[in-house]
Amino acid sequence: MYFTFRLRDVVTAFALAFPYLLLFALISAMLFAPRVANAAPVACEGKSLVQSLKTESPERYAEAIAEGEAIPNGHGKLWRIEKAGTDPSFLFGTMHVTDPRVTKMSAPAEKAFDGSRTVVIETIDILDPQKAQLALLGKPELTMFTDGSSLDTLLDENELELVKSELDRRGIPLPLVARMKPWMIAGMIALPDCETLNKQAGLAFLDQKIAERAKAEGKDLKGLESIGEQLEAMNSLPMEFHVQGLVETIKLGDLMPDIMATMTDLYLQGDIAMIMPVITAASPEDLDEEAEGYAQFEDRIIRMRNHVMAERAAPILEDGAAFIAVGALHLPGKEGVVALLRKDGYEVTLVE
Repeated sequence: MYFTFRLRDVVTAFALAFPYLLLFALISAMLFAPRVANAAPVACEGKSLVQSLKTESPERYAEAIAEGEAIPNGHGKLWRIEKAGTDPSFLFGTMHVTDPRVTKMSAPAEKAFDGSRTVVIETIDILDPQKAQLALLGKPELTMFTDGSSLDTLLDENELELVKSELDRRGIPLPLVARMKPWMIAGMIALPDCETLNKQAGLAFLDQKIAERAKAEGKDLKGLESIGEQLEAMNSLPMEFHVQGLVETIKLGDLMPDIMATMTDLYLQGDIAMIMPVITAASPEDLDEEAEGYAQFEDRIIRMRNHVMAERAAPILEDGAAFIAVGALHLPGKEGVVALLRKDGYEVTLVE
């Protein structure tokens, strides 16, 4: 079947490309200055894989649904946070893209935002790209090799040619980025062209819109992390993981828009915990090696940061009336932000 064959090729690559798609979607707007003023949005043409999976591989679809449903707090984007003696606050899961369906918040989310005194996002560095870029110049080792290494020394001949061909297609000379960390290059490639163009044109993604609106309305705007901390988290993963991730990300090729469309549709439905199970469901192949790589990403980029976010959100929640917006994948799970806040004594209930 076309769909099954397609995902058998895709899923291994996606397991490695997934981290870059998530993190770089957030930091890309800070690393690239807008090139076009008042540009019209470029529509993304990807097609969700959900319906194909449901039709052509119903058993695997059912298994994916069961896997997602077994994850605590896996459904929902907006949560009410309460504790005696403080005004209610809200936790909102975002997706770091410019898709207008994503950037338009629902009525309950709008109401929660309007009632807040304090607005919190992952990093307020997104409001000042120049400041973020200057901060990175102080730690070049986060994005560049400073020990003499380069892509030439990390990739074999076939891999290097694959990377060079993809960079040539995008008009980027290999020597220009040869000393850039592989995950930086993979991040550029992981985003569909439409999303890259929209961000380069200065179109705001959801987190940016929330932050800009909070600032315009005079709300107290806070961040839970710095861009440097986010880059350090990605940089802490093994180099082998990043090298393989770069190669496999390129292999995804034209399928990335479909993967982004799948993620977006599941996000819009609030099925946050279904994203990875649904995308991997059609593959009958052994993914032990890739699963191990993704597990490292999940531990360092999601689980450990969940604890940081919950810890830093605590004093803000004590003041009440906060609207906290973080990437939706930080919400589900036994060590997701929802569960961690409950452990801290808060009553956290699903709104939508």
